[in-house]
Amino acid sequence: MYNKNTDKDLIGAAITAALGAGIVTSFAVAQGQNPLIGLAITAIAALFGVICHYLDLI
Repeated sequence: MYNKNTDKDLIGAAITAALGAGIVTSFAVAQGQNPLIGLAITAIAALFGVICHYLDLI
């Protein structure tokens, strides 16, 4: 809150969020979920991760 990070690594935040969500959704795809839904979930999680990192919520 007081020490704002001036150099934001948005690509790193996107990769981290996508990897985290990708692990979970790959398990769901292995259990029979549609792969396109798994990719959509991963993309949405990466987008929210970038937004939260950009707004210093995490």
